[in-house]
Amino acid sequence: MEKSFEKAAAAGSPVDDKLRRIARQNAYLSALHETAVKLLERLDEEELLEAILQRAAQMTDTEHGFIYLLESDRHRMRMRLGRGFFSRQIGLRVKMGEGLGGRVWQCEAPVVVERYRDWEGRLPDAGLDPLLSVVGIPLISDAGVLGVIGLGRVETGKHFDEEDVTVLSRFAALALMALDKARLYADVSRELAERRKAEAILRKSEERYKSLLEASPDPVVVYDIEGRANYVNPAFEQTFRMSRRDLLGKKIDFVPEDCWPETEEAIARMMGGEKIQNFETRRRTKDGRVLDVQLSSTLYTDRDGRLEGNIVILRDVTAAKKAEQELKRYRDHLEDLVQERTAALAKEVDERRRVTGALRKRERELKAQSQHLEEVNTALKVLLQQREEDRKELAGHVLANVKELVMPYVQRLFNTRLSTSQRTLLQILESNLNNIISPFVRRVGSRYLKLTPMEIQVANLVREGKTNKEIADLLCLSKNTILFHRQNIRGKLGLRNKKVNLRTHLLSFEE
Repeated sequence: MEKSFEKAAAAGSPVDDKLRRIARQNAYLSALHETAVKLLERLDEEELLEAILQRAAQMTDTEHGFIYLLESDRHRMRMRLGRGFFSRQIGLRVKMGEGLGGRVWQCEAPVVVERYRDWEGRLPDAGLDPLLSVVGIPLISDAGVLGVIGLGRVETGKHFDEEDVTVLSRFAALALMALDKARLYADVSRELAERRKAEAILRKSEERYKSLLEASPDPVVVYDIEGRANYVNPAFEQTFRMSRRDLLGKKIDFVPEDCWPETEEAIARMMGGEKIQNFETRRRTKDGRVLDVQLSSTLYTDRDGRLEGNIVILRDVTAAKKAEQELKRYRDHLEDLVQERTAALAKEVDERRRVTGALRKRERELKAQSQHLEEVNTALKVLLQQREEDRKELAGHVLANVKELVMPYVQRLFNTRLSTSQRTLLQILESNLNNIISPFVRRVGSRYLKLTPMEIQVANLVREGKTNKEIADLLCLSKNTILFHRQNIRGKLGLRNKKVNLRTHLLSFEE
């Protein structure tokens, strides 16, 4: 058959063309059948898309192809897979009518382009220029276009014909079925996983609640809709001296006869949708003791919302009741004591009022004395201030008298003929007079008490601008002694090893 087909094809007769098309269709159908079987076996969506694109490329003998899938918002398509020239565009999003994928989406039908480079609807990607013939096949269902399979060729003289489009359309239908199956399987798997997770959480929650009930210090009993006990916790067994084995599946008989009316009324309110909180009543233990209890109860339903029964939590308040009674007796006793103490306090209050009156009187007297002392203190401050002003005035008079009545005569003596010793003594006299009347001497003597009298004389002569030799002549000392005193003065004034002029620093002390 194959040899005859080759000869007929070489002859180029119409019968040969028909035989060639039939052989090609048979090959396509065989490939479709094989593809359908293999695609339907795949359950992972990514692997399925890879297999779809690979099979489509093999069927059309090309290496270039892509698959677009519609995004969840249904406004764009995203390229999920690409081969050849399209591998660089994976992740590309297109709108309806944009590029080959968008045009197929818009037309909802296959689109064939003979020369992609010159096509007006092409994407502006220079990397796609070598493409010649391209075809886009829609993955279309009742809900519309869900995706696009695209293939391209770069060989001159090869293009996608009507048979290619027909076979690819059938293949797209098979691919869509396989894709729907894979997505359905993924949804079912996800739903099963979520259900298993929810069941695990529910089991864990039930175990937690059961552990909580088991550890509860208060008695707990769970009734079904008929009033039979489904569960009692250890605290219930311990409090009422009843065994769980004897209680489960039965009605618990522990309500005293005189408590039935109030219990039935509470049950009626609960069935009417009201939650019972801290309802005070009494319950009987197996050994006949009657306990005072606080009871809380609520209804519970199954997953479908049907009423299944109620949960009752009891708290033994017998000891608390007794303590409350004892407290009441003690409170009454305290009230008697308070009345007695109140009478005694009334007497104490009267005495305190009397003492308070005396204290207030004494306080007024002390306040008057304090005010008098403040006035005296103010007067003393005025007198002291006046005395200070008088002292300053007297000092000013003394200073003026010395300068006007004594210093002129000293200067006149300097102008007379004196021996060297007489002149020296006169200079010392002048210096001492200046020390007595100079504000500088008072400042230095009061603020720098560590200076010796000789250091004070040297400091005064330095302040007047005398040189070391002049100071030595005036004080009848050697120049080295004066230098020694100057260093001591700088040290005591904190000027040692500092570039500060001693005379300038001393002049800063003047008022």
